[in-house]
Order: sequence, then C-alpha cells, then structure tokens
Amino acid sequence: MNEVWKNPPEHGDPERQKAHEVHETHESHGELGCTWRPPDPAACDLKLAQARARQRRRFGLWLGAAIIVGLGWGLWQNRAARTAAEEAKAQFHDVVPVVRVAQIAPGAAFIPVKLPGATLAHEAADIYARANGYVEKRNVDIGSHVKAGDVLAVLAAPELDHQIAQAEAAIAQAKADVRQNDANAKLAATTNARSAALVRQGWVTAQQGDIDRLTEEAKNAALGASKANDDALTNALRVLRQQRDYLTLVAPFDGVITQRGIDVGSLVQSGATFMFNLQNTNTLRVQVFVPQDQAFALAPGVEVAVRVPEMPDRVFPGKVTRIAESLQQGTRTLLAEADVPNPDGVLKAGIYCQVELKIPRKTPAVNVPADALIFNRNGTQVAVVEDGVAHLRKIVVARDFGTSIEASSGLEPGEKVILYPAADLADGQKVKIAEAAAK
Repeated sequence: MNEVWKNPPEHGDPERQKAHEVHETHESHGELGCTWRPPDPAACDLKLAQARARQRRRFGLWLGAAIIVGLGWGLWQNRAARTAAEEAKAQFHDVVPVVRVAQIAPGAAFIPVKLPGATLAHEAADIYARANGYVEKRNVDIGSHVKAGDVLAVLAAPELDHQIAQAEAAIAQAKADVRQNDANAKLAATTNARSAALVRQGWVTAQQGDIDRLTEEAKNAALGASKANDDALTNALRVLRQQRDYLTLVAPFDGVITQRGIDVGSLVQSGATFMFNLQNTNTLRVQVFVPQDQAFALAPGVEVAVRVPEMPDRVFPGKVTRIAESLQQGTRTLLAEADVPNPDGVLKAGIYCQVELKIPRKTPAVNVPADALIFNRNGTQVAVVEDGVAHLRKIVVARDFGTSIEASSGLEPGEKVILYPAADLADGQKVKIAEAAAK
C-alpha cells in the first residue's frame, strides 16, 4: 500500500489514465508522506497547507526577533552618540580657544578713483582772415611754435590802398569845407551884430536885421554839417586802415600751429577762408567723466595724476579746475576738467589717458583684512573681541581690494577682529588672544 505508484497506465484504460494524471499533479505530495496508492488529493493539500503555515510562523518569529534586536541596537547607538555629544559640548564650553586678531585701521582720507580721460589744448583757435585778398607771404607751417604777436601771414589787397587814398582826399576836402564854413559863419555873426545895432538906432530896417540874423544861423548850421561830414570821412578812413591792418595775421597767444589751410597766392575771403589752427599746449585740459557715486565729493582743487599708456614711467600731476555742475542724462556722469602743466611739451592734445582722482572721503571707513570675514546667511560679518568675548557683528562692504576690504559701517578704528574664525564660532563665546597677536 505504501509503494509509490509510478508505472504509467496502459493505453486504452481510462480509469488508470485519470489516476495517473492525478498522481502527476500531486507528485510533490510525496515529501509530505502522501505516497500511498491511490493517493488522496484532499488529504495531501491539507497537509501541505499546514506545513506552509508552520513555515510562515517560524519566519515571522525570526523576523520579529531580528527587528527587536535591530531596534535595541539602534537605541543603544543613539544613546551612546547623544552621551558623546553632551560630553563634547561640555568640553567645548569648558575650553577657551586661542585666536589670532588684527586691529582695525582707519580708511584713507581720500578715495583714489581711476577713470579714462582725454587731453585738450588749454587754448585753441581757428584763424580766419578779416579782409579779402591774396596771400602774399606765409611765415609759419604745421608744427611751428609762435609767440603772441608773431606774424603768421600777410595778405595783398591793392584796391584797399586806393580806397584809403580816396578817403584821405575826401577828408582833406571836408576839412577845407569846414574852414570855409567857419569863415562864413564868423562873417555872418559880425554882420548880424552890426545890423542889430543899426536896427535899434533906426538906420536899418527890421527886415534887414532878420535877414542878417537868419544868415548867421544858416552859416553856423553849414559849419556844423561840414564838421560832421569830416568826422564821418575820418571814421570811414579808420575802418579802411583797420581793414589794411587785417591783411597782416598775427598769433593771438603763444602756441603751436596744428593745421594750415592756405599757401602763397591763395585767394582769401573775409570770414570764410580757414587759414591756421593754433593751440597752446603749455598747460593741458584733461576731461574726465566722473560717475554719480563719486561726483558729490568732487570739487575744484582735487588732485589728479595723469598717466599715458605709452609712457608708463611718467606721472603728470594736476588739479581739478572746472566742474560742469550737471550730470549727463544718458550716462549719469559729471564732466570735470583738470589743468595739467606741460612745459616740456611731452603730452599731446587729443590723446587717451588714465586719470586718477584723489576724491576726499565724506563718510569715514575702516580697512578690514579679508581673512577676518565670515560669510553666512546673515550676510558679511566679523568677530570682534571685547573683554575676552567674541561678538559677531555685521558690516557693510564699500570696496573690495582682494586681500582686504573697506567697510563703511559696523566697525570702529582700533577694534580687534579674529583672523581665520572657526566655522562653529558662536556669538558671545569666550576666546583668548594669542600672545604674539596681543603684543
């Protein structure tokens, strides 16, 4: 009865074929002892379910034990870590760290500002002729250095000489008329005086007396007209002579000729023909546009230092002399001009230069080493040591120089800040200043 039924059924026997299929389906039941012939599928399924239930209970027990052990281990580790942290915290409060400090120094009284600029001649003039004529002589050319009053060119205008001669002759005629009218006026005055006396004595009629009186007035008027004509002709002659003086062009100031527009024989028209450009470069104007944040402290007298890239070893000092007093709307910059002496003529007008302005500081500032800065969510801070206690203080950075910064608020000169502050440095923590730093 306990022998395993493994022989395949013969062909054609339906009952044995069905039993064989049931046996194949429950072949695994042999592990549970279901090896009788013919097997009972229901009994074998029951035994299989009971075996699986026992396995699940054993697995659940082992899993629960593992979880309990893990939780116990975790709680023990957490307690150990908390105990260690409390011990470390107690040691931290008991230990006073030794720190290096630096003393805060006041900022410079002037703010150096470097800006691009351009040089201009201190005086510049385009020279035109005031008279018509031909260039008879040209004494200067481009690059010629002249003094005030030197003759630059001479024009020829023969018709002007004829006009002057004609005016002189007209003046001579006018003076003769003045003399003639003066004599007539004197004669009329004498005649009127005599007639007036005779009229009073009754020897001359009243009509004749009126004629002589009015004749005197007419002669005096004619004398006045001749004198006025003489004055007019004299003034006209002065104009012509001034026009003749304009034929000689002279330098209005010391300088150098930078442009020339005429040559000998050129036709010149009054006020229309460009002849020379003269510039005075003994002193140069340096124009610079100062940004708005520095413009309010800028004033005449501020010192400047001008440098040219082509001459890196030369520094040209000067001072601000003129300020526009109104910012450019497009750039929000203030135009300022500085006068820079240039006696040797090394600097040229119209070149690019670098201008360093020493603008007086309106608000005080201090210099702080970059090694003392603390950056966190509260912004930029430093640790200030007061009576052996570190205090975190927020500062406002005005300028950054790399190795140091300039703070506009938050610190006072003479205060001591901690260098290389620890990341866990707390506000109010006691510290000890290193002996080398303290000295």
